[in-house]
Amino acid sequence: MIDFTPNKLLATTVDRIQGAYAPSTIRAYRSDFAEFIEYCETQGLAVFPPNPLYLADFIAHVSEKDRCSATIRRAVAGISTIYRLNRMSDPSKDPEVIIAMKRMHRKLGRAANQAQGITSELLDRLLAATNPSPRGIRNRALLLIAYDTLCRRSELVSLEIQDIKTVEKDGTEHTTILLRRSKTDQEASGRWLHLSDRAQTALNSWLELLQAEEGPIFRSINKHIESTKALGASQVNRIFKRIARNARVDETLIERISGHSCRVGAAQDLVNAGASLPVIMSKGRWSKTDTVMRYIEHIQYAA
Repeated sequence: MIDFTPNKLLATTVDRIQGAYAPSTIRAYRSDFAEFIEYCETQGLAVFPPNPLYLADFIAHVSEKDRCSATIRRAVAGISTIYRLNRMSDPSKDPEVIIAMKRMHRKLGRAANQAQGITSELLDRLLAATNPSPRGIRNRALLLIAYDTLCRRSELVSLEIQDIKTVEKDGTEHTTILLRRSKTDQEASGRWLHLSDRAQTALNSWLELLQAEEGPIFRSINKHIESTKALGASQVNRIFKRIARNARVDETLIERISGHSCRVGAAQDLVNAGASLPVIMSKGRWSKTDTVMRYIEHIQYAA
């Protein structure tokens, strides 16, 4: 017998898993299961115990909305996880749910919307559109480090000043940044990321302006042109789009630019340069080949 209301159980579960999952994952679990609760309550259906028929109906319901198949797959996975974390049966394994997912995929397709890749050519256009203001100096470093490291947007904003290491070898300085944690490194083993000379130069210019010895590398800048708190992951999207508009990039491409665009473009450039799949997977810290293939499948459309 369930002692909690569905919303109370969800809140308790979310509290219980704090620190065990990435914050973005926990947010997704919360929002997806909350939507499922709302649907069940609207339809007069019981959330507990798990009922595969109700989940199948929910899949059909959200398939009629403006959702892509990847979003629905994520929702079903999140609902399944909340049930399993509370030692309940997994309704997503039931034949009726499997059929509902197949029907959804036939209706919506499996393809996800791919971010526009910021390849080296487009990167140069964006860099040329930055100015010598504090924002421009920060944005230049942000673009170049995003491209060099193939960082996800959440990884970019997590980089810390105290994790920058510069060594001299054969009379030349080489800069690396420690990425403490990534999507495929939840145990925080860490990974050193290497910067090109121009990314190193851009970073040094930003740090000289920032005048800080620790804390986040990339920070917001207020109306007084003062650096304040760390950039949020969603701000990276807006910054890249704003720079693209200043560079007079076609609006249809700007709509597809996201915080992952440098990551996509760098992967596409690696393919064009003849890099092997294992090398690309290592540089981008991918664990699955199919994920990489989705990043590079539209390489012919790279700007």
